[in-house]
Amino acid sequence: MGMARARIADDVGIPAVDRAVREAASRDDIATAVRYTLQLLAERSPGNTLEVRVPPFGAVQCVEGPRHTRGTPPNVIETDAETWLALATGTKTWADAVAEASTSASGTRADLTGRIPLLKLPR
Repeated sequence: MGMARARIADDVGIPAVDRAVREAASRDDIATAVRYTLQLLAERSPGNTLEVRVPPFGAVQCVEGPRHTRGTPPNVIETDAETWLALATGTKTWADAVAEASTSASGTRADLTGRIPLLKLPR
């Protein structure tokens, strides 16, 4: 087991998300924003039934359910940073992300309905 990544504080994560979704953000802002919102997802939906991947920035396991013991979880969601941040902030719905194929979801529990948005930014 590697060391757990340090928790990103709200006062660092929220402004990074805000910059990442509103302007031409730096790669560091996008990376911080993705990791912060994945951290929120894992905190609010703890478990290891579903793996959410946002390459190259991060991945988390979340959602309670049957425990898998090795290899890739049976339920995987993968998307790009822009789509993930739109989902996390509520500017895109789960149904839209899946319909436009910007997001791949495999497995019976690979569904974020009711788990997103994670953060509402002021307009």
